[in-house]
Amino acid sequence: METETTEPCTKDWHKFTCNMKEHVHCHGSVIYCMGLLGALVYYLTTATSLWGGVVGVIKAIFWPAVLVYGALKFLGM
Repeated sequence: METETTEPCTKDWHKFTCNMKEHVHCHGSVIYCMGLLGALVYYLTTATSLWGGVVGVIKAIFWPAVLVYGALKFLGM
């Protein structure tokens, strides 16, 4: 039977860092998609016309940017 040798963890640490970046990116995408779907449901159910629905879809796509802008403006950054 072969036994595994333990090498310095510099290569393994780099792989771990890359995997963590992919992992965090994946969860961020899931959170954004959940927010997008929630905003779409809200805006489309409250729309009173076709153009209201179109504007609602656009708002649902760009709401995170507006939220971050408002937060940074509030914080004075």
